[in-house]
Amino acid sequence: MQTTISDAVKIFVPAVTAFLVGLAITPVVTHFLYKWKLWKKTSVAKTTDGRDAVISSKLHGDEVRKTPRMGGIIVWGSVLLTTLLMAGFAYVLANDTTIKLSFLSRNQTWLPLFTLILASLFGLIDDALVVAGGGTFIGGGLSLRLRLLIVFVLSTIGAWWFYAKLGISSISVPFDGVLSLGIFFIPFFIITMIAVYSGGIIDGVDGLAGGVFIMMFTAYAIIAYSNNQIDLAAFSMVIVGGLLVFLWFNIPPARFFLSETGTMGLTTALTVIAFLTGEVLVLPIIAFPLVITSASSIIQLASKKLRNGKKVFIVAPLHNHFLAKGWPVGKVTMRYWVFSALCAVSGVVIALIG
Repeated sequence: MQTTISDAVKIFVPAVTAFLVGLAITPVVTHFLYKWKLWKKTSVAKTTDGRDAVISSKLHGDEVRKTPRMGGIIVWGSVLLTTLLMAGFAYVLANDTTIKLSFLSRNQTWLPLFTLILASLFGLIDDALVVAGGGTFIGGGLSLRLRLLIVFVLSTIGAWWFYAKLGISSISVPFDGVLSLGIFFIPFFIITMIAVYSGGIIDGVDGLAGGVFIMMFTAYAIIAYSNNQIDLAAFSMVIVGGLLVFLWFNIPPARFFLSETGTMGLTTALTVIAFLTGEVLVLPIIAFPLVITSASSIIQLASKKLRNGKKVFIVAPLHNHFLAKGWPVGKVTMRYWVFSALCAVSGVVIALIG
């Protein structure tokens, strides 16, 4: 692997720029969110299986805290503005430095940027319905079925783009070379994106989701850098820059939540980045906090259906179980950060040496 100082600069200058852009837009976004009282007006009333959500209502009394949703705007807004800023400098000034700093490229960053923004906008619609108290789900918002349909459509478009436009139909298998999937690459891509999106329910505890996503995107930035995919590495770190701003204001007590406009965009973009690097098989390791979060909810539902209402966890998903056990929010958050860092490092090591 050949690297240069200019490659490192290309990665970290946009990341720092995204952080500064995020700091600049946060007061405006925060003022808007609080002015229009964009938080849930009622707490969680029902669980996914239709039962009364007694414990969840106690743990997440958002209508009492009056903490706005839509904090994800800070993340994808920072990413979009930084991308346009760097591309604009390259176009207007057109010198070696500005051209080098622009990371917008057809083969590396168009698709993850498109996915991030489009999915985030769909998530924004869900958030708007939640705070308005309308929509097709209890408490407002798009129904889970409709949100899954949206992710399915996005994943289908992404899978087709990879297969037909980029000519990608294989994945890297750690320690065993490359596996060609042929046409089966398309359903594999779709299933992976939906699975990663399902882990987005990790959002909801102050500081938790922001720190976990930072670890995951940093891991894939390192993998992309090792593949000499410098534009993709820069894009991944720009997302990290936006997430750092979000986390700055989201640590307890949170100023706002990531919510659907954040998690839908981030989970789908993460999937695309993983496939672009070819190292998608280490994604379950790097994103293991998302895996166990989603799995805990599935296990809980299955247990209640098959065991006459008996539960495995006090409440699902898993981080809520720890809160219900009496762990302080800070303990849950920081232990998840530590665990996420270990998972990210493990995934990167496997990808690099495998």
